Amino acid sequence: MDDASHQSDPLRRARLKWRARRGLLENDLIFERFFSRYEHDLSDADVGALTRLLELSDNDLMDLLLARKEPEGDLADADVVRVLEMLRNV
Repeated sequence: MDDASHQSDPLRRARLKWRARRGLLENDLIFERFFSRYEHDLSDADVGALTRLLELSDNDLMDLLLARKEPEGDLADADVVRVLEMLRNV
């Protein structure tokens, strides 16, 4: 990300929420609750981790959200794991 943080730029928050819209209703519902609860508390590291999760296919993302699978490889870092736990607990 550049100098503007997620928190200081409402447009960035809106883009992130738009990008979180998914093809699977179950994923959409989880993200709606997540943003209702955490939108204004997310750090830039959280946004980066969330962006990485949003690069996954809907089915792979749902498997992670529902704890059918755990993050592997590049996704198994502390920021992604923390954001994933936040998503799982909403």
